[in-house]
Amino acid sequence: MLQVSELYIYPIKSLGGVAVQNAEVTRRGLQHDRRWMLVNEHGHFITQREFPQMALIKTTVETDGVAVHHHSGGSLLIPFNGERNPLQQFTVWDDTCMGQYINNGFDQWFSEALNMKCRLVYMPDDSEREVDQRYAKPGMITSFADAYPFLLIGQASLNDLNKRMPLPLPMNRFRPNIVFTGGDAYSEDLMNQITIAGITFYGAKLCARCVLTTIDQQTALKAKEPLKTLASYRMKNNKIMFGQNLVHENTGIISVGDELKVLSTHTEDRFIVAKKPITTA
Repeated sequence: MLQVSELYIYPIKSLGGVAVQNAEVTRRGLQHDRRWMLVNEHGHFITQREFPQMALIKTTVETDGVAVHHHSGGSLLIPFNGERNPLQQFTVWDDTCMGQYINNGFDQWFSEALNMKCRLVYMPDDSEREVDQRYAKPGMITSFADAYPFLLIGQASLNDLNKRMPLPLPMNRFRPNIVFTGGDAYSEDLMNQITIAGITFYGAKLCARCVLTTIDQQTALKAKEPLKTLASYRMKNNKIMFGQNLVHENTGIISVGDELKVLSTHTEDRFIVAKKPITTA
């Protein structure tokens, strides 16, 4: 049986994630997931790719808001129902998204914590950002995530990668939303339609991985792994693939321990990555 083993939300894009036992699936993804992000003076999103020190700011979800904690000891609470300002345009990759600046005091806190000028933005409920229509039905939306509302990874896939690595890495390097146990390594690649707790998900696109996976989430230090190892056996169209992005149709609650049921599998070539056995010296 395939079973949900871990659930994560990332309230503020590219900051630390939060492991949860259950999560509400909303129209745009898991509740609170990437509803906030930090932007530069041009309104363009910023991430650990360019600023790895963002990994050192951790988040927790409290009853009245999102708490952020800096490694130096500073902390801040961002209320769920706090100050809101007029909608403005912001950019995430090639997308233009509508969001709101929140509070100048928050902007100052993050600017000091990260040692760079930045501002905090919130995506309200009336801002709808459609996912790439080449891989989803009209009307499917997401938050400030890179492209899709969910990332699914099998624990067996990480186990297989770690057997090939000089040192094993934790799952947090890959920032999934849903982790499951059972099945073969990389079985998530071919999942087309699945259900969890009565909610229907569809595999949209294999997830191409970037340098963010090389950043230690505890120290913010960069290295060559896991991209060096993944490039040796998980290349597809000159991109390194690990995990699959999902879209969904309905809403509800999913929990650690729920069964993941596979109703159909992909047959398109873009979901097939040639398998390479583990070799030993």
